[in-house]
Amino acid sequence: MTSTEEFIELSERRSAHNYHPLPVVIHEAQGAWVTDVEGRRYLDCLSGYSSLNFGHGNPKIIGAAQEQLTRLTLTSRAFFHDQFAAFAAGLGDLTGKDMVLPMNTGAEAVETAIKVARKWGYEVKGVPDGQANIIVMEDNFHGRTTTIVSFSTDPDAHDGFGPYTPGFKIVKYGSIEAIREAVDANTVAVLVEPIQGEAGVLVPPDGYLTQVRELCSAENILMIADEIQSGLGRTGDTFACDHEGVVPDVYVLGKALGGGVVPVSAITANEDVLGVIKPGQHGSTFGGNPLACAVANAVVELLRTGEYQARARELGAVLHDRLRALIGRGVVTVRGRGLWAGVDIDPSLATGRQVSVALMRLGVLAKDTHGSTVRLAPPIVVSEEDLLWAVDRLAEALEEFAK
Repeated sequence: MTSTEEFIELSERRSAHNYHPLPVVIHEAQGAWVTDVEGRRYLDCLSGYSSLNFGHGNPKIIGAAQEQLTRLTLTSRAFFHDQFAAFAAGLGDLTGKDMVLPMNTGAEAVETAIKVARKWGYEVKGVPDGQANIIVMEDNFHGRTTTIVSFSTDPDAHDGFGPYTPGFKIVKYGSIEAIREAVDANTVAVLVEPIQGEAGVLVPPDGYLTQVRELCSAENILMIADEIQSGLGRTGDTFACDHEGVVPDVYVLGKALGGGVVPVSAITANEDVLGVIKPGQHGSTFGGNPLACAVANAVVELLRTGEYQARARELGAVLHDRLRALIGRGVVTVRGRGLWAGVDIDPSLATGRQVSVALMRLGVLAKDTHGSTVRLAPPIVVSEEDLLWAVDRLAEALEEFAK
């Protein structure tokens, strides 16, 4: 096979249609740019949904992976290995937490946080067995396991997969009053995305995360922050919670933690929370494997310098300033923080999918969500020149639809 059409035809014929990808077949990549099977280059403005915060082929991350590949890739957690201690200590220090529990995918990390919160509720808070509830938000996206889709309000993720797991209360995102009204004696946690990515890069009102933190502390409830997409430099700080100086009880991490090389996820918390997990109660054969730890250690080292956070903050200001100039020219609203933006397209002009296809043809890869929104999240290593070029291509695409 050599052509885009051949690769797509076979892929569509032989795989489940659980995604609706753009019609591009990527062959190689470096930094913020990718190249397809026919040699065309594109600026990657999706970054694997923030998995590639540090760019394709980041030399420090790839170097760590290559070195580890030649020595040891897997032991299972039946044994210790020489990368694990640095991983646990490094990620714990980065998040300011005592302990780390590693998994692989983001959804696994969310499931881990749910299990830990329930067990903490029964053993520490004293909630009657089987009665714990967790408050979650409308329009959330935490993964697609059967438990997680049970509290999704997205019909595509939720409908047709019952019976659903009980124990969750869904409230309006951004409303502290909605959370306060939902709290009862059996509430063990509030699970929140500091910025809702899949919903269209929705940023909550100023002070919301601070209020959530204060309410959780007052009511003896765990605050669980899903920073899988928003964390690790994307928004201009290490974590999106940092913008309000908020420290949750539990961080849920993934995506960029694996540097775009291997799936790595984890939750971090203090010992009074994570200490409730005992041997045999939770785990994963591949969770915390040597290769994953070596890669994650390199990621943590990159974040320790603050260089990537500062770059995302500075380039994010440039991105949002240029995007706001398109409001009234095919763009209705721009939301986001750092190098992360949700751009609402005028629905009378085009859908988000149509704009994403047009951008692809102009050499920019982005992805739509919720009908009219295009998400932009280029790697933090993107140059300012390339970033502005991408926004100019968006303006060009919108002008074409307006004709």
